[in-house]
Amino acid sequence: MSSKIPLSYATPSLGMHPTHTLPKKLAAISAAGFDGIELGFDDLRAFAHTHLERSSQVAEDDWPALVQTAQEVKRMCEELNLVVLVLQPFSGFEGYDGERKEEMFRKAKHWGEIMDALGCEMLQVGSNDDPESSADRDTIAEDLRELADLLTPKKIAYENWAWGAHINTWEDIWDIVSRANRENLGMCLDTFQTAGREWADPTKPDGKVPNAETLYRESMERLERTIPKEKIFFFQISDAYKMTPPMEDAAVDGAPPRSRWSHGFRPLPYNGGYLPMNEMVKAVLGTGFRGWFSVEVFLEEEHSKEWAEGLEEKWAADGMKSVKRLLEEQKT
Repeated sequence: MSSKIPLSYATPSLGMHPTHTLPKKLAAISAAGFDGIELGFDDLRAFAHTHLERSSQVAEDDWPALVQTAQEVKRMCEELNLVVLVLQPFSGFEGYDGERKEEMFRKAKHWGEIMDALGCEMLQVGSNDDPESSADRDTIAEDLRELADLLTPKKIAYENWAWGAHINTWEDIWDIVSRANRENLGMCLDTFQTAGREWADPTKPDGKVPNAETLYRESMERLERTIPKEKIFFFQISDAYKMTPPMEDAAVDGAPPRSRWSHGFRPLPYNGGYLPMNEMVKAVLGTGFRGWFSVEVFLEEEHSKEWAEGLEEKWAADGMKSVKRLLEEQKT
């Protein structure tokens, strides 16, 4: 089965230390046998600094510099036979009005220009975690509809972030995608974002939400029978560590528990995590989906190590091994 499914690796998941440069990451991902990448915007910015030989960091709105750098990234990926699957993460987007909304749509237009330079056909949008943004679902759907129209024929993959202020489950994003009703708007599903919201809770001693097994099983059954396979644009894979002691059930530096958990404690499958990933993989495959599986993991301590010979190659090779095992354990 695994040979039929294209595999991707997210560049932000291959080292957080600045010595882990984008060219090194791309080479390691290619050497491990992946078919494509999720390109992190911060990786693009960091590479622009060295590629353009700037004395300071390239600003996040220096669009000409970022477009020029994206052209070089496209060239490197073509040499390595890597598809730029998606540019990510486009966040804090939906649920605003007035100048803030206009600002986000101007930004989206420029991200579209970067995507053109990359030869990239998909943008990932993470659900807004700003509690001040609108919770009105018609408003959120209208924003996603306008974004899809702005960037058509590019695809928009809307992802439920487990700590999203208003949209944080797969059923939430399916509701928004259905309301928006655009062919080029679909879903980014993620084992962590779903199991880490509906089954797990890093603030609890047992690491689970109440009645976790039943609620999660029923949710996966609904997913399998509800979601059309063509509306799943890609599927991200990661596990999570059970937090011992549990995390404080409060925001720290503005980040709620599941956000902190997500950004520092998400290993590869079969590497010490505890989420029920197989159940979600089975449900997603049960829809008939055979599109992109993408490894997106975040281990703050491990990935903060300085570059060393073979380190990125080991991380990428371990990623390939784990996702292949995950696929091989499924039955269709």
